[in-house]
Amino acid sequence: MTSAQLRRAFLDFFASKGHQIVSSSSLIPGNDPTLLFTNAGMVQFKDVFLGQDKRNYNRAVTSQRCVRAGGKHNDLENVGYTARHHTFFEMLGNFSFGDYFKEDAIKYAWEFLTEVLQLPKEKLWITVYATDDEAFDIWTQKIGVPVERAIRIGDNKGAPFASDNFWAMGDTGPCGPCTEIFYDHGDHIYGGPPGSPEEDGDRFIEIWNNVFMQFNRHADGRMEPLPKPSVDTGMGMERIAAIMQHVHSNYEIDIFQGLIKAAAAVTGTADLDNKSLRVIADHIRSCSFLVADGVMPSNEGRGYVLRRIIRRAVRHGNQLGAKGVFFSKLVAELAVQMGEAYPELIEKQAVIEKVLRMEEEQFGKTLERGLLLLKDALAALGDSKEIPGEVVFKLYDTYGFPVDLTSDVAREQGLTVDQAGFEAAMEAQRKRAQAASSFGQDYNQTVTSEQVTDFTGYTEQHGNAVVVEIVRDGDKVESVIDGQQALVILDQTPFYAESGGQMGDTGTLTLASGAVFTVVDTLKIGKAFAHRGTISGTLSVGERVDAQIDNERRGAIRKNHSATHLLHAALQQVLGAHVVQKGSQVGPDRLRFDFAHFEAVKADEVRQIEQLVNAQIQANHEVLTRLMQLDAAKAAGAMALFGEKYDDDVRVLSMGEFSIELCGGTHVARTGDIGLFKILVESGIAAGVRRIEAVTGAGALAYLHKLEQQAQQVAGLLKGDVLSIADRVVQTLDRSKLLEKELEQLKAKMASAAGASLLEKAVVLNGTKVLIAELSGVDPKGFRTMVDELKNNIGSGVILLGTASDGKVSLIAGVTKDLTDKVNAGQLVGWAAEQLGGKGGGKPDLAQAGGTDVAGLGKVLAAATDYLAAKL
Repeated sequence: MTSAQLRRAFLDFFASKGHQIVSSSSLIPGNDPTLLFTNAGMVQFKDVFLGQDKRNYNRAVTSQRCVRAGGKHNDLENVGYTARHHTFFEMLGNFSFGDYFKEDAIKYAWEFLTEVLQLPKEKLWITVYATDDEAFDIWTQKIGVPVERAIRIGDNKGAPFASDNFWAMGDTGPCGPCTEIFYDHGDHIYGGPPGSPEEDGDRFIEIWNNVFMQFNRHADGRMEPLPKPSVDTGMGMERIAAIMQHVHSNYEIDIFQGLIKAAAAVTGTADLDNKSLRVIADHIRSCSFLVADGVMPSNEGRGYVLRRIIRRAVRHGNQLGAKGVFFSKLVAELAVQMGEAYPELIEKQAVIEKVLRMEEEQFGKTLERGLLLLKDALAALGDSKEIPGEVVFKLYDTYGFPVDLTSDVAREQGLTVDQAGFEAAMEAQRKRAQAASSFGQDYNQTVTSEQVTDFTGYTEQHGNAVVVEIVRDGDKVESVIDGQQALVILDQTPFYAESGGQMGDTGTLTLASGAVFTVVDTLKIGKAFAHRGTISGTLSVGERVDAQIDNERRGAIRKNHSATHLLHAALQQVLGAHVVQKGSQVGPDRLRFDFAHFEAVKADEVRQIEQLVNAQIQANHEVLTRLMQLDAAKAAGAMALFGEKYDDDVRVLSMGEFSIELCGGTHVARTGDIGLFKILVESGIAAGVRRIEAVTGAGALAYLHKLEQQAQQVAGLLKGDVLSIADRVVQTLDRSKLLEKELEQLKAKMASAAGASLLEKAVVLNGTKVLIAELSGVDPKGFRTMVDELKNNIGSGVILLGTASDGKVSLIAGVTKDLTDKVNAGQLVGWAAEQLGGKGGGKPDLAQAGGTDVAGLGKVLAAATDYLAAKL
């Protein structure tokens, strides 16, 4: 059974049991700061288990792509050296959200394994959590698994609930007891059943874990019962494929065999059992899927993990003798192997290849330098078998050489890495960075509120509201008086609170008494909208106010916000579907849009983007807003941002067919209201992240007027018109170059003439002509020409010249060839410069230097006579 057939059989089986087939979610967890990557099948259902999200189904089945290469679940170090560790893997899973529980979950698993896949029952072993009598009885009494093959596992990791049979996604969140299913590969392979001293052997392999979600673990250790007990199961697709294909190692299954053969071809390797080929085959999967999901190589967070994996693969390729770029060439084979199940690999193949190729080329330079340094470090170890932590840190910090690569090299040479020393160096660096930085306190983080504000600003610019809470200096108060600053929370408000990159509204809250609270910002505190500002008069909780936003400012923000949606769509059309938003800021004066892209946007691409956006503005599309179910919105093609939390009902904003996005911000009524769109600057802000700043409407017109004014000023200076500026500038530059050339020629003639008169000042010292002179008004740039002329005319002799200008001293020494065995020009000028607070040197016959002691120049030149007398 191929991997593709196995994946389909699993999905079809559970669909026949009433499960909804749900597509794999992104490797970037949505709205979950506790996870670096999606590391299990249940991640996309986390809020469902917590009762914070509801679906229109209570049974689901998935084949979820997962990455474990950072954070709590990190298998990177073991990849390639064991039979079953991977950075990327597929998790087959079935889920029950308050529907069926332990008995049905166990029955489904047993039926699929023994009837659909027809695995021998005697090959299957079971583990349960020690106190889970219910699961134990289901297995032994209803399924019929012999007691000797059903093993209870207690808290075997030194803490309560720290057990192989008590599963948790992370340190906090949904968790519960689990029952695992193991496959016995046979007594010809070393290892014992789970719980035995030999359990770490490869004979008994876990293939399926049925987790019974019963609790929500809090940071303080509390185990809160979940609203509805649920089921979360996971079966590693690669592991079960190995069993179905009658091989022992995951790397022997069809997917990996195809990738390993392709890796062997691009690296020129004949040994298909080489572990480096396994590393490369594994890493092309995780790297390609991460790039497909919008992750770009960088120096922090997810991007840094991606960079580490790429670099590890490249180094293993170089070990095999690969020349030039090779890693990115494997994307095509991956698309063949997995493109049917994951079409994004085919759709984004060109982008994935380009990102990997660019990173590979960049690392080639780093790798060569790092390996040389590491080689020197290893040679200096002597009899030691451990690479010092300071060496590992220097390689990492200064040369970008990943720690795991150093560990790989160490392992290959029978050495270890001083991990504790490395961590100490890293901690010291972190402390230095913190000491060099100053961070302001986020006022929003110091305030909490249980109030709920009704936002009316989509349709209203002002309205009556009641003050329900006032916060001053972090404390809730009943009133504020003249001149005091505070946060004022209303029961309803037309003021938009800063969110999704859109700045908060400003305006006024006016009381019947005439008192006015001037709002300078609006922000969210939980579900409350807090108006930040200063009171003129007195304001108390319970009073009614007239809330009036700054309409002109809001109008400018609306234009810029709507323009970011058009810009996003235009970027995807011009640059590619890989472009995803990485951040934005929408204010009244301009917009800023950050996006994933691997190189600078070219000038012609910037023009195309501007033209596309302005074409949509001129089309004057109606800006439509619809409330839709999240799944329906995505199905309709609406773009959603990873990391954003969306409710069941979402606002879908569409501008014709050009742009459809989920957005809770405020927008123009028609695209024509934006008026004009103009990009100011495109720049890079991080590896793989670009930024565009732009203006719209009156701001764009003001910018163009300023450009026109400057162009007219330049045209006037060049005595031409605006349309001929470029030609006039070229003419002026050509004329300037000609004049510069004539000036240099004139200086050379003057230097030659000056040199001729200088020869009259030469003296004879111990039978040798010596010229020592201080010059004024001479450009040091002409020194060399002057000395060459003097050497030609003096025949045989020594020359030392000096000049001072702008607080600096310039020196030059020349010695004819016949005298360099007695006087070295470099030593002579170095001696003089040292006394003048400088340094310099050069060839034995010609050398220059500089200094800072202008006042001492004459004295040093006078002393040079004695210096030369001793030499001559």
